[in-house]
Amino acid sequence: MGLLDGLLGNASETDAQEVQLELQQVLAPGETVRGAYAVFRDLLVFTTKRLILVDKQGVTGKKREYLSLPYRSIERFSMETTGHFDLESELKIWVRGLAEPISKTFRNNSSIHEVARVLAEYAL
Repeated sequence: MGLLDGLLGNASETDAQEVQLELQQVLAPGETVRGAYAVFRDLLVFTTKRLILVDKQGVTGKKREYLSLPYRSIERFSMETTGHFDLESELKIWVRGLAEPISKTFRNNSSIHEVARVLAEYAL
C-alpha cells in the first residue's frame, strides 16, 4: 500500500523507524514504535507502552495533535466492515474516562482487519 491508499482512506503501514524518529520528542525513554498506520494524513502509532493517534491539521499538516492512549485505558473496541452499499468501514475505541468512542473511518476491509488485529495484540 502506498500514498494513494493513504489518500483514499485505506490504512497503509508506515515504516516504524521513520515514525520513531518523527515522534522522538513525544516518546518516553525506552519507548519504541512497534507499528504505524497512516489513514489519510493521520497516524495510528502502536508503541511498547501506548497507542498514539496523530491528527495532522491545517493545509500543510505541520500542526499536529497527539492523543496518547495507554493500552490499559482501552476498555473495548469494535470494527464495522463494509457492505454492498456502505463502502466505508469504521473502527471505534472506547477509552476509560471518555463518554464517546474514538472513531476512525477506513475505505476497505483488509486495512481495518490489520489495524484491529494489531490493536487486539496490544490492548488485550
